Amino acid sequence: MSATENQPDSVAVRRLGCIAYEEAWALQRELVPLIAAGNAPETLLLLEHPHTYTIGRGGGYDHLLASPEEMHARGAIVLESDRGGDITYHGPGQVVGYPLLNLRRRGWDVHLYLRSLEEVIIRTLAGYGLQGEREAAYTGVWCRDAKVAAIGVKISRGVTMHGFALNVRPDLSYFEQIIPCGIHDREVTSLERLLGEAPPIDEVKRDLVRSFEAVFGTIVPNDTNVLHSS
Repeated sequence: MSATENQPDSVAVRRLGCIAYEEAWALQRELVPLIAAGNAPETLLLLEHPHTYTIGRGGGYDHLLASPEEMHARGAIVLESDRGGDITYHGPGQVVGYPLLNLRRRGWDVHLYLRSLEEVIIRTLAGYGLQGEREAAYTGVWCRDAKVAAIGVKISRGVTMHGFALNVRPDLSYFEQIIPCGIHDREVTSLERLLGEAPPIDEVKRDLVRSFEAVFGTIVPNDTNVLHSS
């Protein structure tokens, strides 16, 4: 997809390491009104989370196969999120991207935005010789009939929140404690499982940034620190 006349010139990329879901969520809520008002650049947050299960607005605890107490015993927490979608898992070895983009200024609708996020993942997978695919009934990216990336978003003041999670080398056993995204009959996979060996996380992040720039038609500065130190 190409840039439009309404698109901003650049997106600031922030690599935040492994941080708590609540901390990343709070940072998004802080940045959204600034971006909406034009007082901060659009931003792509790239990070990992500790073991966390989040339940989106379209889900509930019925797709959680163990109690929160049992999850806690495994070092995981369970949170309700304001993103779209059902329940999913975040953890080490999974690259999470939270793009904060002004769709109103870009003149984009949510459908185009979701398909564009999928395209970012598909292009990234192609760089590893993998064919990522869309499923008409679902949001996300699939490879060899298993889900490799989940997507769930929210739009606030015309600015996007939340985003995508690409499984690079997470402990997939954590997905066995839920019905991921509420889909009963499909498996979850990772680059490690698909390739036999996982590429380095930092390499995948670089590839995601390149794909993001190609899809959204923006100039992405490397690690622009505009508001917070990494």
